[in-house]
Amino acid sequence: MQVVFVVLHKTELLQNLLTSLKKAGVSGGTILDSQGMISYIQESDESYILGSLRLFLEQARPDSKTMFFIINDEQTDLVFDTIDKALGGLKKHNTGIAFAMPITKVAGVVKDDSLF
Repeated sequence: MQVVFVVLHKTELLQNLLTSLKKAGVSGGTILDSQGMISYIQESDESYILGSLRLFLEQARPDSKTMFFIINDEQTDLVFDTIDKALGGLKKHNTGIAFAMPITKVAGVVKDDSLF
């Protein structure tokens, strides 16, 4: 089993991504609101005046969505291809990132024979 993480910067593509993943056999997952570390540090380190001026002069950095889900090892290539196509290519600047990690043990997941 693998846990796949996707940090989606282009949140307007979320629904398309979810629909595509469902068609690829991903039956569930978790979606969290998230923010990049650099933008958080910049916001917390600035004085009120500098922060307000920066927001006025620059376009605010959008928040992102972080999602994760568990898949069979055999689904990994299909899921990554699906993610890449649904987002129009992860190599495009500021689209997002995806990565997978092996799971050695899991509890609390309802076993569905079609998944595990």
